[in-house]
Amino acid sequence: MAEPSPAGTPSTVNQEIQGKSTKSWLGLILLFAILLGFYSNVFSLIPRRQTEESQSSPEAHHLQGQRESLPLSSQDENGVVGQRMLLEESSEGGGHWNTCRIPEVPRLLYPKAQLLKPSRVDVLVMTPWFAPIIWDGTFDSAILDAQFRNTTIGLTVFAIKKYVVFLRLFLETAEQYFMAGHKVTYYIFTDRPADVPRIALQAGRRLVVLQVGSYRRWQDVSMHRMEMISNFSRQRFLREVDYLVCLDVAMKFSDHVGVEILAPLFGTLHPGFYAADRQSFTYERRPSSRAYIPRDEGDFYYAGGFFGGSVPEVYRLTTACHQAMTADRARGIEAVWHDESHLNRYLLSHKPSKVLSPEYLWDERMLRRPPLLRRLRYVAVPKNHAEIRNR
Repeated sequence: MAEPSPAGTPSTVNQEIQGKSTKSWLGLILLFAILLGFYSNVFSLIPRRQTEESQSSPEAHHLQGQRESLPLSSQDENGVVGQRMLLEESSEGGGHWNTCRIPEVPRLLYPKAQLLKPSRVDVLVMTPWFAPIIWDGTFDSAILDAQFRNTTIGLTVFAIKKYVVFLRLFLETAEQYFMAGHKVTYYIFTDRPADVPRIALQAGRRLVVLQVGSYRRWQDVSMHRMEMISNFSRQRFLREVDYLVCLDVAMKFSDHVGVEILAPLFGTLHPGFYAADRQSFTYERRPSSRAYIPRDEGDFYYAGGFFGGSVPEVYRLTTACHQAMTADRARGIEAVWHDESHLNRYLLSHKPSKVLSPEYLWDERMLRRPPLLRRLRYVAVPKNHAEIRNR
């Protein structure tokens, strides 16, 4: 048996060096492991926060619920299989994925668009935020009808007190010109359901009477309109229709009004201000009001008698306007043009995805028709305001 080497011999020195070297390597490995764990935790905060923020929305909870219901075998590491199954299931069963789906258009014959020959050069056809402005000659109804062929449109109109007398002409002309060939539900808000006229409706169209209370002043009717559309959007419109078009009743259709108007959110240029500068707009100018717009701000002046969009967007708009009017009322403030003032405030900060030209809202008695208006699609009917309002 070999005897232990005495201290200070080369063998002992080598062992000490090897021991120190081993300890150094172990220390480096331990330090590397600590740093690796630290940085992996730091970097994991970013996707974790993004995930937490995205899951805070109702849409995310809906999709997460569908994802969690998938079998484990479909949830691979990258989520590719799970996403594919989610798309397939949503396509079969409807739901959120189909609302953003680009519809397939059948084979059609139509004139080719001429890139260097625009159809309109006399008017603005695009807003600074790339929303189209709808004029005659800027769209092809055949293509749009094919794209929206499976769409259901809801039309809301208020016939309170004596305004019910305008319903017959409104509905008869709507059946002739409004969304011809498409599924339509007329929602009639009225305090006089027995006076709603019976109109023969085309196939795929129906009329729903929604009885509501009356108000002493016409201004109150106007302002509560936002509240009622908001409430019914949540209670039933979300389940029954895809888009809402919100109109004044003392009007008549006089030409085609079709799916070219449909968009997530749209407003209509007021016929009295479409050519005016923003300083001339009758916005609410008092800073104390929630409808306040300063004189150096504003895109267009939108009419309160023709707006709409998808049901979720109309719900957001009407809810926001109602809440703003409620806040104003609590402070003793009434906006200069009531719900129209709040509509303009909302559309300034929530830019509409489509803007309708004054073709879609006109008053032939008060305004001279300019040459740029090739068609008048929705026009005011004569009425005695003193006789109709507040009675």
